[in-house]
Amino acid sequence: MISCTEFIPAYSEMFKFLEKKGGKEAVIKFWENLSDNFLNNLRDLAEKKGLAGCFEYWSCTLNEEAADFRMELDEDNGIFEIEMRYCPSMGRLLEEQHIEPYKDYCEHCDVLYRRVLEPLGYVYEIDLSRCHEAKCNIKVKFS
Repeated sequence: MISCTEFIPAYSEMFKFLEKKGGKEAVIKFWENLSDNFLNNLRDLAEKKGLAGCFEYWSCTLNEEAADFRMELDEDNGIFEIEMRYCPSMGRLLEEQHIEPYKDYCEHCDVLYRRVLEPLGYVYEIDLSRCHEAKCNIKVKFS
């Protein structure tokens, strides 16, 4: 079994392989498949608890990943936000000396989560402009 520390570089290398074989469309299709088949926990929480379910989901996953983040849930205004101050996945890739991260690595967070949340009536916004620093921002709101 692959260890957690080796999974992130392997994931990045797989994205590069998929793009080389089938173009960016193949990478996106892979991400869509992951979203459709493995993010039922987020889907269920968001359907059942709304934005509080999103807060619950990311509280668990980001803490398990040992991310440096700040989250804010404003149910009165229908907004949930994540400020990723340090993403351990991208951070690890940036620290690797022997591999170059997949150029669009952080886009998987856009495809995976947008695909779950927007069909439920949420607006999903992500700012990936600071990925090269292992930072991003996500905002989820009711539409």
